[in-house]
Parts: sequence; C-alpha cells; structure tokens
Amino acid sequence: MLLSLSLTIVMAASVFAVPMVAAPNAGPAGFNVTSLDFLGTGCPHGTPYYVLNAERTALTVSFSEFYVEIGPGIPISRNRKACQLSLGVSVPPGFTFAISSVDYQGYYQLDSKVKVTHSMVCYFKGELVQDTAQSEVVGPLEGTEYTWRDTFDLGLGPTIQAPCGSSTVLNVNSDIRISNSANPEGQGYLATNCFDPSLVIAFNLQWQRC
Repeated sequence: MLLSLSLTIVMAASVFAVPMVAAPNAGPAGFNVTSLDFLGTGCPHGTPYYVLNAERTALTVSFSEFYVEIGPGIPISRNRKACQLSLGVSVPPGFTFAISSVDYQGYYQLDSKVKVTHSMVCYFKGELVQDTAQSEVVGPLEGTEYTWRDTFDLGLGPTIQAPCGSSTVLNVNSDIRISNSANPEGQGYLATNCFDPSLVIAFNLQWQRC
C-alpha cells in the first residue's frame, strides 16, 4: 500500500502573553526554509519534500511512507511509524513565531476497539522548552474522514518560541501507532483522504514582531 502524508505549517497572526508590537497579517518577506533533514521509518531517504507558498504563510512537507495499518497477516513493522524532521528556518530581524495548535485531516478505517494514536513533540534546537500534542481515535469507524485540533497550553507555562530575528532549527518528532490489543482479530489503517492524496497536519504559528 503506497500512501502519502503532507505536513502543513501555517503561519497565522495572533497575540503572545508577553507584551509585543502588533502581529503582522502574514509571514514576513524574509522568512525562508534553509534546510530539511529527516530520519525515521515514516520518512525514508528520498520520500519527503517541502513547498513554501509565495506568501510565506504555509509550508507543506509531503511523505509517501508515513502510514500505519494492522490486522491478520500485516507485518508488525506497519503498526508504527515515526519521523524526526529538522527544518532550518531563517527568521528576519524584528520577527519571531510560536506554535499555538496543530490540525489533523485525513482518512481512516478502524474495526471495533482498534485504536490509533498520533503524538508529536516540537522544539527549537538548543532550547529546553517543548510543545507536545497527542490525539487518539478508537473504532469502530467505517471509512471516515477526520479533522481535529490539538491546542498547546500556551497559558499554562512556557511555549516554544523562535529566537528573535535569527536563523534556527525547528525539530518535529512525530509518531503514529495503531493497536488491536483489545480486539486481536480487528483490522484498521490510518491512510489518505479518499478525495485528496494527502493526509494533512497543519501547525498554526503565531507571528509576532519582537
């Protein structure tokens, strides 16, 4: 089964908890992706690629091997996929951004009690603070398209934030697992949208002047 996954980073204007100048309406003109490195079973060499839109408000990284499935006769290696992305970014002087939420869109089919878990950790190179998100879905679900959002707890403590006006690396560790431990004969998969050839993960970023 050949599936594809797209990860979309969306830059959106918002307000930080700390005092700052009013947020811009879109990503600054000087923002750019300088490198893309990857490692893991969900992103073998040669499978990921990225596209930055002209407005620098959306960055899409696409894969062809980031999927999970389970059931009789399916190798255990297909029950879990992981990928670590390292995105080198150049942030122009006077700007910074943070991640506020992550949106998921795609397609799955799950027998009764078959469970899919997707977890994610984001952090900037050299920083101790991390943003984490996790979503879980349990069957039965028959050929269902899904959309859901995980919101980072920005008001409950520190959140990751790009250094003001400098180059940095955004690391994203993503893990998808599927389990039928509660129904050993159950089958299921997390796959692509039946109308769109990509599963989409959208990171909503808060752009600010600093």
